[in-house]
Amino acid sequence: MNENTVTVIPGDGIGPDIVDSTVRVLDALDCGLKFEYAIAGQTALDKGLELVPEETLTILRRNRLALKGPITTPVGGGFTSVNVTLRKTFDPVSYTHLTLPTIYSV
Repeated sequence: MNENTVTVIPGDGIGPDIVDSTVRVLDALDCGLKFEYAIAGQTALDKGLELVPEETLTILRRNRLALKGPITTPVGGGFTSVNVTLRKTFDPVSYTHLTLPTIYSV
Protein backbone atom coordinates (compact mmCIF):
# COMPACT_ATOMS: atom_id res chain seq x y z
CA MET A 1 0.00 0.00 0.00
CA ASN A 2 1.23 3.46 -0.87
CA GLU A 3 -0.13 5.78 1.85
CA ASN A 4 0.67 8.89 -0.16
CA THR A 5 -1.19 8.06 -3.37
CA VAL A 6 -4.71 9.38 -3.90
CA THR A 7 -7.01 7.77 -6.45
CA VAL A 8 -8.56 10.62 -8.43
CA ILE A 9 -11.88 10.02 -10.16
CA PRO A 10 -12.65 13.30 -11.96
CA GLY A 11 -16.26 12.43 -12.77
CA ASP A 12 -18.18 14.26 -15.45
CA GLY A 13 -20.10 17.49 -15.94
CA ILE A 14 -18.50 19.98 -13.54
CA GLY A 15 -16.61 17.16 -11.79
CA PRO A 16 -13.33 17.46 -13.72
CA ASP A 17 -13.15 21.22 -13.08
CA ILE A 18 -13.79 20.79 -9.36
CA VAL A 19 -11.32 17.93 -9.03
CA ASP A 20 -8.65 19.71 -11.09
CA SER A 21 -8.88 22.76 -8.81
CA THR A 22 -8.73 20.55 -5.72
CA VAL A 23 -5.65 18.70 -7.00
CA ARG A 24 -3.94 22.03 -7.74
CA VAL A 25 -4.61 23.18 -4.16
CA LEU A 26 -3.28 19.90 -2.73
CA ASP A 27 -0.19 20.20 -4.96
CA ALA A 28 0.38 23.77 -3.74
CA LEU A 29 0.27 22.53 -0.14
CA ASP A 30 3.24 20.29 -0.99
CA CYS A 31 2.07 17.60 1.41
CA GLY A 32 3.69 14.72 -0.46
CA LEU A 33 0.61 13.37 -2.21
CA LYS A 34 0.79 11.57 -5.52
CA PHE A 35 -2.24 11.15 -7.75
CA GLU A 36 -3.38 8.14 -9.75
CA TYR A 37 -6.36 8.72 -12.04
CA ALA A 38 -9.27 6.34 -12.60
CA ILE A 39 -12.69 6.60 -14.24
CA ALA A 40 -16.29 5.81 -13.35
CA GLY A 41 -19.79 6.79 -14.40
CA GLN A 42 -20.64 8.09 -17.85
CA THR A 43 -16.95 8.46 -18.70
CA ALA A 44 -16.47 4.71 -18.19
CA LEU A 45 -19.66 3.84 -20.08
CA ASP A 46 -18.54 5.97 -23.04
CA LYS A 47 -15.40 3.80 -23.20
CA GLY A 48 -17.47 0.60 -23.23
CA LEU A 49 -16.73 -0.25 -19.59
CA GLU A 50 -18.90 -0.91 -16.56
CA LEU A 51 -20.22 2.06 -14.57
CA VAL A 52 -17.49 1.36 -12.01
CA PRO A 53 -14.80 -0.61 -13.86
CA GLU A 54 -12.92 -3.36 -12.05
CA GLU A 55 -9.67 -1.50 -12.77
CA THR A 56 -11.02 1.50 -10.83
CA LEU A 57 -11.95 -0.74 -7.88
CA THR A 58 -8.47 -2.30 -7.98
CA ILE A 59 -6.82 1.14 -7.87
CA LEU A 60 -9.10 2.20 -5.00
CA ARG A 61 -8.26 -0.96 -3.03
CA ARG A 62 -4.55 -0.40 -3.56
CA ASN A 63 -4.46 3.30 -2.65
CA ARG A 64 -7.22 3.27 0.00
CA LEU A 65 -7.76 7.00 -0.47
CA ALA A 66 -9.78 8.76 -3.16
CA LEU A 67 -10.92 12.12 -4.41
CA LYS A 68 -14.11 11.76 -6.46
CA GLY A 69 -15.86 14.48 -8.41
CA PRO A 70 -19.59 14.54 -9.17
CA ILE A 71 -20.55 11.61 -11.38
CA THR A 72 -23.67 11.13 -13.48
CA THR A 73 -25.58 7.88 -13.14
CA PRO A 74 -27.52 7.21 -16.35
CA VAL A 75 -31.30 7.23 -16.00
CA GLY A 76 -32.99 3.93 -16.81
CA GLY A 77 -31.31 0.69 -17.73
CA GLY A 78 -31.10 -0.50 -14.12
CA PHE A 79 -27.88 1.31 -13.26
CA THR A 80 -26.83 1.53 -9.61
CA SER A 81 -25.21 4.86 -8.75
CA VAL A 82 -21.45 5.06 -8.40
CA ASN A 83 -21.82 6.15 -4.76
CA VAL A 84 -24.02 3.14 -3.92
CA THR A 85 -21.61 0.81 -5.69
CA LEU A 86 -18.67 2.22 -3.72
CA ARG A 87 -20.56 1.93 -0.42
CA LYS A 88 -21.51 -1.68 -1.15
CA THR A 89 -18.00 -2.58 -2.31
CA PHE A 90 -16.08 -0.99 0.52
CA ASP A 91 -16.70 -1.18 4.24
CA PRO A 92 -19.10 1.67 5.10
CA VAL A 93 -16.90 2.56 8.06
CA SER A 94 -13.95 3.21 5.75
CA TYR A 95 -15.99 4.97 3.05
CA THR A 96 -16.67 8.61 3.79
CA HIS A 97 -18.36 10.98 1.38
CA LEU A 98 -17.33 14.53 2.18
CA THR A 99 -18.80 17.54 0.44
CA LEU A 100 -16.82 20.73 0.66
CA PRO A 101 -18.64 23.79 1.97
CA THR A 102 -19.36 26.76 -0.23
CA ILE A 103 -17.94 30.04 1.03
CA TYR A 104 -19.62 33.24 -0.06
CA SER A 105 -18.16 36.74 0.20
CA VAL A 106 -20.58 39.32 1.50
